Amino acid sequence: MTLSLSLAAVWALSANILAVIPSRDNHWRRAYILIALGIPLLGYVTYENGPWWGLAVLLAGMSVLRWPVIYLGRWLRGQLGKG
Repeated sequence: MTLSLSLAAVWALSANILAVIPSRDNHWRRAYILIALGIPLLGYVTYENGPWWGLAVLLAGMSVLRWPVIYLGRWLRGQLGKG
């Protein structure tokens, strides 16, 4: 296993641990931190292992952070619908 996939596994483990800890803001602050760490990590995984592993890590990250993805989709749909 390469370093980038190991880091992605640590990211996924820490995301799941953070998800079970109670939060006052419905975990949004943690989601922003995970997104900020996950985007460069996704690029590193893709660079080191190829686009298929990058796609797999992207899908895994989207399954963990599904509500930010859902809200982004709703926002984009609203922006495109108004134009």
